[in-house]
Amino acid sequence: MIKPFAYSLKIASVLPVLFSLVSVNLLSSQSAHTLWFDRPAEHFEETLVLGNGKAGASIFGGVATDSIYLNDATLWSGEPVDPYMNPEAYKNLPAIREALKNENYKLADSLQSKLQGSFSQSYMPLGTVYLNFEHKNQPQSYHRQLELEKALSTVTYKVDGVTFTREYFISHADQAMVIRLKSSKKGALNFNIGFNSLLKYELATNGPTLEVNGYAPYHVEPSYRGKMPNPVQFDPNRGTRFTSLFRIKHTDGKLIGTDNTVALKDATEAVVYVSIATSFNGFDKNPATEGLDHKAMASSQLSKASSKPFDALFEAHLKDHQKYFNRVHLDLGKSTAEDLPTDERLKRYAKGEEDKNLEVLYFQYGRYLLISSSRTPNVPANLQGIWNPYIRPPWSSNYTLNINAEENYWLAENANLSEMHQPMLGFIENIAQTGKITAKTFYGAGGWAACHNSDIWAMSNPVGDFGQGGINWANWNMGGTWLSSHLWEHYTFSQDLDFLKNRAYPLLKGAAEFCLEWLVEDKDGNLVTSPGTSPENKFITPDGYQGATLYGSTSDLAMIRECFQQTIAASETLKTDAAFRTQLEKALAKLYPYQVGKKGNLQEWYHDWEDVDPKHRHQSHLYGLYPGHHISPEKTPELADATRTTLNIKGDETTGWSKGWRINLWARLLDGNRAYKQYRELLRYVAPDGVRASYEKGGGTYPNLFDAHPPFQIDGNFGGAAAVVEMLVQSTLQEIRLLPALPDVWANGSVEGLKARGNFEVAITWNNKVPTQVKIHSVTGGSTVLKHGTKQKKLTLKPNETVEFNW
Repeated sequence: MIKPFAYSLKIASVLPVLFSLVSVNLLSSQSAHTLWFDRPAEHFEETLVLGNGKAGASIFGGVATDSIYLNDATLWSGEPVDPYMNPEAYKNLPAIREALKNENYKLADSLQSKLQGSFSQSYMPLGTVYLNFEHKNQPQSYHRQLELEKALSTVTYKVDGVTFTREYFISHADQAMVIRLKSSKKGALNFNIGFNSLLKYELATNGPTLEVNGYAPYHVEPSYRGKMPNPVQFDPNRGTRFTSLFRIKHTDGKLIGTDNTVALKDATEAVVYVSIATSFNGFDKNPATEGLDHKAMASSQLSKASSKPFDALFEAHLKDHQKYFNRVHLDLGKSTAEDLPTDERLKRYAKGEEDKNLEVLYFQYGRYLLISSSRTPNVPANLQGIWNPYIRPPWSSNYTLNINAEENYWLAENANLSEMHQPMLGFIENIAQTGKITAKTFYGAGGWAACHNSDIWAMSNPVGDFGQGGINWANWNMGGTWLSSHLWEHYTFSQDLDFLKNRAYPLLKGAAEFCLEWLVEDKDGNLVTSPGTSPENKFITPDGYQGATLYGSTSDLAMIRECFQQTIAASETLKTDAAFRTQLEKALAKLYPYQVGKKGNLQEWYHDWEDVDPKHRHQSHLYGLYPGHHISPEKTPELADATRTTLNIKGDETTGWSKGWRINLWARLLDGNRAYKQYRELLRYVAPDGVRASYEKGGGTYPNLFDAHPPFQIDGNFGGAAAVVEMLVQSTLQEIRLLPALPDVWANGSVEGLKARGNFEVAITWNNKVPTQVKIHSVTGGSTVLKHGTKQKKLTLKPNETVEFNW
């Protein structure tokens, strides 16, 4: 039975907030929306995370001491990048191309090292706030949970017969974290607030408020560079500044302040307000000399939030959060799984047991994480979303543009969270500005380009520290080409012509201009890239050389194909730039075609070479199948078969984010059972392992449902959630496919609120893998063709028109 597209906000908002505490004991079995544990977290990967799209918190829920890691999306090391760092790098191109023309790949590799610049900067941990409680004995009946539909975390336990309750949320509406502490016995609540940080900071107390002021490093060396002298560099006159304020508001008891803590004694109830602000003022503004007034912003936020009672703050928070979260409902059928803590639930599932609601929970957790980490203009979710405790985090917790940053946004449009795509779309506008200089100085081309890594400063240059980086990753230059696809995707889902005309098309054109000038002819007159690489992979030439630099990389050409096709479509839609469109059409026809190798695989390299690692985690040359659109079983069956063979050669064992990508690829190949097999593997339990990187162990899921690359990378969460949609609905601007890759085990179910291209909202109920009821809502009006198997139905709807029918 199809339910309404969104749950009623009215009903939710009038319920007393205390009801959330009652639900601790009334949780339905195998909850599809709640994570819960019967003990505090010991590791970061067991914490329950909250976020308002800018501020983030990772809550341990300890009894004697509750540690809460704090983050802010705009707190990074560094300062605006110098895009002219290697102004004559492009002069090395003729020699590289000559080496490739002579098939001298070793020389080409060595020369490519001259096309490198600085490394990116790192996402910083703001610090840890400690709530220290005076409990003399061990707790009983401990329970902590995170309710996704409320974005509310709670902790309850008993000590000496007294029940203690904590509720935590971070409000986007009021830009503050709010924590309510209660005891069931009058005067039994005793605690103090402390703070510590890996950054430079000073503490002060002012009545009920603890004030922290500090600053981030102006430079941090990436953690993967290992031990280096002075890897974290501070200067009191450089770097992003931050302020954190913690205020206690109480109804009884006595406040006591020291130099570095504020305490409350003999109370029954209290609310702690947390306000965070930084001086970040844009990618091109020095945060120390041109920064925002972080102290004034933090103070204003705190004053406004603390003037409101807890219930009013929570009601506004709930209304804001549920506006997005409640758009999508998924039911995969009846589950008989046991009701267990989330970590035990994962372990049981890893043994092959059924838990359909865990599969729903993981999907909805992905949507929850995107809402929680991507609401800051021009600052997208990074490799860890917004949750990072390390001063030299894995891979700098930056924007890795050869898959990871883009994978973070695969679910934004189809899972009905288009607003959360905006930070990435704004970031693309930033990086295109530095990218114009990168295109010119590194590649001697027009348009704009971006490469392997970026950061909050919109760094676009190839990394590697001017020759120290591995060619197979540092020298990849198709980041802008890939990023530009997000602009067209947003248009296809939103049908926002103003966006396409005024924001997207100029950037699409710039990305296409770079590609157009970057292409050269091979010996047969085909257009290829030279030099090129395939992200992080290496080839073996017939004489045994293991290299990275070549001409005509399949992944390069796949991304350029997609870029040209999308720019052409945008030009046609806007009825503009006919001459440039003709240029693109001619170049598109001359691109070196896909090649099928002797094994039946889609070749990754221009020649039919072997891979150094045949099971490599990257599958960039399959880009045209997903997230691209120009390979499909229907349009290009031979190429689709070759991608299938490639995936079979690679096998199913891979890292977390790679698994997320492969599930989407199998869904596009319409193989629901293979996609589901890998979805189960994505949810394989991985014990907390800190920052230890391991490609060999394969990916999975940590106790708190964070993706285990390992270590933690949030892209696997987002890629896995996007893949669930891809199994249920696939679309183009002309058609919507219902249940295109539905696995056998999801034979009965329903989904509401998914988005399809053309700005349609889709609801389906199905039995025995066949749709029974369908509801389509058109936001902007338009025509589409619904398809399932051999059956199809054409629809033409007016703006805001809804049709519902039996299939």
